[in-house]
Formats: sequence, C-alpha cells, structure tokens
Amino acid sequence: MTDTIFVTGASGHLGRAIIDSLLGAQGVPAARVIAGSRSPEKLSDLAAKGVTVRKADFDDPAGLEQAFAGAGTVLVISTDALDGAGTRLRQHRAAIAAAAKAGAKRIAYTSLPDPETSKVSFAPDHLRSEEAVKATGLPYLIFRNNWYQENLLMALPQAVASGQWYSSAGDGRIPHAARDDIAAAIAGALANPPAVSTTYTLTGSEALTTDEVAGLASGILGKTVQVVHVTDEQLAGGMKAAGVPEPFIPTLVSFDTAARTGGLATVTSDLETLSGRKPRPLAAFLEANKAAFPG
Repeated sequence: MTDTIFVTGASGHLGRAIIDSLLGAQGVPAARVIAGSRSPEKLSDLAAKGVTVRKADFDDPAGLEQAFAGAGTVLVISTDALDGAGTRLRQHRAAIAAAAKAGAKRIAYTSLPDPETSKVSFAPDHLRSEEAVKATGLPYLIFRNNWYQENLLMALPQAVASGQWYSSAGDGRIPHAARDDIAAAIAGALANPPAVSTTYTLTGSEALTTDEVAGLASGILGKTVQVVHVTDEQLAGGMKAAGVPEPFIPTLVSFDTAARTGGLATVTSDLETLSGRKPRPLAAFLEANKAAFPG
C-alpha cells in the first residue's frame, strides 16, 4: 500500500491546516503529502517544501482520477456548494468515485454529526456522501466535524454591537471546536490510521447553550449580550428584514433548529485522542479574537 496522503481543498482553511499539522506535529515527510486544489498556484509555498501539488477540481471527474493517481489515502473535504441544485453531492460523489478508480487504498471524508437525523438542511448531502464512501468497499475514515468556534464570528460580533442575539436554538447545546484542533485530529488519524474503518465525531469538550455563550462573551468582551429567543419563523423573518439573501435563510435557520433539537450536543473525546492535545476552550478563543468584536 502506498503511504501517500492526498488532501483535497488544500487552499482552504481546513485543508491547509490539516497539511500544516501533517508536516508539523505529525512529522509526516513532505514527500508523502499531496495537496490538491482548484487553484494549485495558491500552494507554491507547499511545493517549495517538497509537497506534491496537483490540480483537483470536483467538477472535472476525469481530471480528478489523474490527480489521485498514486495516492494511498484520499481525504475528500466537503465543498461549500449550497445552491440547492444537488451540486455538492454530485461533487462529492465524483471525487469519491475518482479516488476509487485511481486505486486509492483508503478514502476519508469530512461530514457533520449524526447526518442520519440532523435538522441541518444539507445533512442529507453528507449522509449520501458517507454512503458513497462505504459503497466503494475500501477502508474509510469519516470525520463528523461539529461547529467551528470560528463560525461564531459570523453572528456574534453583530450581537455584541447591538446587545441582542436573536436565536431559535432554545436551550440546545453545541460543543464548538477550534478549526485548528479539528484539523490536528484529522491529521492524526491520516498519519496513524486505525486498522479498521472508523467514524469519528470531532467536538470541543464543553457543550454550551446560546445563553451560556452570550454570558461568556459578555464577561470577556465587557459588553452585555442578551439572547432574544424566537421561533424559527421569526428568525427567518428577521433575517429577511435584515437583508440576508433569501436562498440562504433556510440553511441558516436550520443550524438553530439542529441545536434546539439536540442534533449538535454530543461531546466526544475523539478530537483529543487523535490530536494528542486538549481542545481549546471557547473562552480562550474569545480572548484571542477580541479584535474581531466592536470596542
């Protein structure tokens, strides 16, 4: 079995962090790492380190098969194509099929927690993609990643500025994890794969409600943030009034629905086991990112 590791989406935040962890903490030689991207020109610094760089476009199945040639493990990082037209699932299936045709010995895939029952609007894409991985008959690694701490920067700064955080998540809990911690865990599994196919759920160590996150932020940032609990319908209406593009509203609301119904609450030790380090607490993230919030 070839021991090369192909990471797709290598010019994205997660893909790049995984490669950095492979080369760094995991001590994987650059010659064993292949970085794939639709924009390989963005990876010149990796090429300078001895990493093989290839073009990998999920909309080009034939090109993907060529790109994956000689790879032992192929990590398919899920795309962000949320157009409602099935593009994301088509892309994932194309990449998975190309990896199998190219002779990969193991396929890895980044998913989300409990896609079988999740209320997140794009959970079915992940479930069907996981099924496609398993259908190849190859050994697999599936990483069900919970929400990044960085995701909070999409809404929390505005909530801090106004003092109000509109949410339909109720008392649902989310164990946010740092993106770099999740990347380190994935790199640990890729560098030291288990003997059998395995599905991991990667989470932070503390599952907090929206009210608890708001309280934490209030204390650290010195500004009171009050959660205003609303229904899904009210949240959607508020987003529309605020100018959020309508095609994105159902997906954004589904995140709160998933939290409220418990679909994101599970806490596991998989991240710490694979990465060999404690997950970064949310308080530490907020402290480190004070500059992202209004003064």
